[in-house]
Amino acid sequence: MLTIENLRVSTHSGRTVVQDICFDIAPGQRVGLIGESGSGKSLTALSIMGLLPPNLSATGTISFDGTALLGASERQLASIRGRRISMIFQEPMTALNPLMTVGKQVAEAVTIHSDASKNAVRERVLELFADVQLPDPGATFDKFPHQLSGGQRQRVLIAMALANEPDLLLCDEPTTALDVTVQAQIVELILELAAKHHAALLFITHDLALVSQVCEEILVMKDGRIVERGPLDKVLHAPEHEYTRGLMAASDLRARDENAQLYTVKSASSGTYSPGVALAQPKRPAVGGVIASGSDLRREYSHSRFFRRSATVAVDGVSFELRERARLGIVGGSGSGKTTLLRMIAGLDQPSSGTVSVSGSTAIVFQDPFSSLDPRMRIADIVAEPLTRAGLSAAQRVERVREVLVEVGLPESSLERYPHEFSGGQRQRISIARALSVRPDILLADEPVSALDVSARAVILNLLEDLANSYGLSMIFVSHDLSVVREICTEVLVMSQGKIVESGSIRDVYGAPKDPYTKKLLAAIPTLKPAGKAVT
Repeated sequence: MLTIENLRVSTHSGRTVVQDICFDIAPGQRVGLIGESGSGKSLTALSIMGLLPPNLSATGTISFDGTALLGASERQLASIRGRRISMIFQEPMTALNPLMTVGKQVAEAVTIHSDASKNAVRERVLELFADVQLPDPGATFDKFPHQLSGGQRQRVLIAMALANEPDLLLCDEPTTALDVTVQAQIVELILELAAKHHAALLFITHDLALVSQVCEEILVMKDGRIVERGPLDKVLHAPEHEYTRGLMAASDLRARDENAQLYTVKSASSGTYSPGVALAQPKRPAVGGVIASGSDLRREYSHSRFFRRSATVAVDGVSFELRERARLGIVGGSGSGKTTLLRMIAGLDQPSSGTVSVSGSTAIVFQDPFSSLDPRMRIADIVAEPLTRAGLSAAQRVERVREVLVEVGLPESSLERYPHEFSGGQRQRISIARALSVRPDILLADEPVSALDVSARAVILNLLEDLANSYGLSMIFVSHDLSVVREICTEVLVMSQGKIVESGSIRDVYGAPKDPYTKKLLAAIPTLKPAGKAVT
């Protein structure tokens, strides 16, 4: 059905970013395209759709049912794009128009390829919303993207992609940054609807556990090339290329090397990696007295609409304690209240009732390093910004910035550069450097690795572990990813609908969960599919 031969994508200056790409997708087949950020996965999909940015051009051959897509006119592409080939994009907030209701946006996708009446189009959209399990399709039709949760917005994109029952569905990281329960639901939904419409899948991701649940064939990309390909079992359980083995090791948060470090793609080349085996356990410092606490915290947000007032309760009756040098994880799905709780601890929000007590200084690392770093400022100025109130001389500030950049593993040449010149993992290192520049007592981390690929995630988690030990930090680590919290934290709070439903040591909560919601979160953690198990 789809054939790609010798695909090459280049910039107008002549730099090649994707080269020698060759593969086929048969009707109904599910193919995974995996690799780190910058490997060329998304550019390959955009080439198929004819949606490359203006500064890039593609050569080679892409044909779909005998129709050449490269070099086709916009009119020819428009007759295929959205009708026979559709794409689910990674970030629904940027893929959806914030000024148009989601119902109208999906209706637009239907009317482009149909002359159906307005009422028939609306009925089709409501049918699609029901198919993707959106609550109250009629009410959802008239909502704007910002009024929906992340998982609901992703369901809208799936409805839009399936509006014309395409033969091929391109899924570009469709579950990145979604909490584990929503991720599991979205993957199940994509598989169910693809089977219903007999659609083939090209599933793009950096998550090997996820791709093992979805695909039959795997293509592994590195630096713009396919370095390994084959059936799922062969690639994941007997990988031939060193890079594939590295990706597998970096995905395995239960494995550690002889220095008790999580494996990265690079460190896995040592040859010591064995699935699920920790050659050494990290040494955790002894905890001290209580350094931060909350008592019966409640946070309400008031809303006014048509002279009616209502309130949303984000945090409801939460109490906690954080001890010196302890690492407290706060986990829960989207809307559970975990980030609101962290903001109150940081002093960025005030509780409606209850009290927060913090004995030491705090610093925060945000989820998205690109939006939390000022793009107009040099790295030297970004890292130095918190030091302006630290009573240091200009020379002392410069020296401290250099010192902390070395600690997070960035060269001195980074000082004069700007955020857009760095990868996502490097930008998160800069965020950590800024937070640690003032030597805080408590580090607050809000989903610090959720936007990173598996190798960058392992690097940042190792870095946080090392710095927490060397600084003697207490840490609060907010995440929807329970597998990450298990490796970085010593204690955990599980939140749902603004309340703590379970708390305790990592060993107790993960080993013998009591609350049904905790059990649901743990069951939703993606794991590599065992060899020989058929993808359904």
